[in-house]
Amino acid sequence: MTDTPPTDRRMLEALVCPVTQGVLSYDPAAQELVSMAAHLAFPIRNGIPIMLVSEARELE
Repeated sequence: MTDTPPTDRRMLEALVCPVTQGVLSYDPAAQELVSMAAHLAFPIRNGIPIMLVSEARELE
């Protein structure tokens, strides 16, 4: 069991990639929002999506 708050799916569906303005997919295992178009994964920390490019992980 983790101390991570639940993530609101409706909120996640409203978010778009800050780089491409495109659709994001939610990876619950990694707690990330993934932009395939920008090849970036944005972390979700304590239930809050961090939509800063400087905080994103580059996808291979």
